[in-house]
Amino acid sequence: MSENQTADEQTSRAGFFFALFAFLIWGCLALYWKATSHVDAVEVTVHRVVWSLPVAGVILWFMGRTNDILPTLKSPRKLGILFFTSLLISFNWGIFIWAISVDRTLEAAMAYYINPLMSVAMGVVFLRERFNRLQLVAILLALLVVIVLTVMQGVLPWISLSLALTFALYGLIRKTVDVGPTQGFLVEVILIYPIALAYMIWLIYHGQLAFGSTGDLDIFLLMCAGPATAVPLILYANGAKRLRLSTIGMMQYIAPTMIFFIGIFIFGEELKRSQVIAFILIWLALAIYSWSLFQMNSKQKKSA
Repeated sequence: MSENQTADEQTSRAGFFFALFAFLIWGCLALYWKATSHVDAVEVTVHRVVWSLPVAGVILWFMGRTNDILPTLKSPRKLGILFFTSLLISFNWGIFIWAISVDRTLEAAMAYYINPLMSVAMGVVFLRERFNRLQLVAILLALLVVIVLTVMQGVLPWISLSLALTFALYGLIRKTVDVGPTQGFLVEVILIYPIALAYMIWLIYHGQLAFGSTGDLDIFLLMCAGPATAVPLILYANGAKRLRLSTIGMMQYIAPTMIFFIGIFIFGEELKRSQVIAFILIWLALAIYSWSLFQMNSKQKKSA
């Protein structure tokens, strides 16, 4: 075995564990947000922003990459795009936290099953990427899931669609900015920080801030929102750049699967008949999509 092969294997192995720990943390976060469910979801989201800033700053400083954000801070175009993506991801955080707090965890899990297929569809529409027939079938099945849920429940599954849409848009728009994932996350937090801080001051003025008034445990939990947000995101970013797309594509189902089982077996949420049908369809769609990724990866290997 050559030295290059050994180095590649070590890089892939490190990337695998980076990504694995990221997805495991994201899966377990449903338990964490449930512990904060007595606090208003908007305030919890604000704490995610406020406490993410020092965590992301320390991590970037430790990596020795603080100077990397200077070109971005000097570019009005990049700042405008990252401000918009910071709004998107904050909205995504808020909806997810609220869904957990009101016992709609299964709808949140569904969102992150739909998200990969929505990302593929957006790539085709906005980036003119091509998909094969298997991916088209998977996207059509995802559309069928939305139709089934709407018809059988009598209402559009807006929680699942909102979470999937905002996260897919976030990923799509972030691709247009030439900035590293960790550096970009820090800039996003810096840009959204004044809004979060202003809202926190407004809560203090009206005597509605839970932080500091509901006990020491809540202070600890809300301060942990920063590490809980920044750490898995940075782990994922470092894992994704070391792994093949097909590997990441398979691993991204870990978190929603954990959330799904937590919702049923720990939170005791009822799995409705419409949801049973929807989950079967979306799992079938994801199986087809994953097989298409496997085929693409095999063809690339043969070409190489």
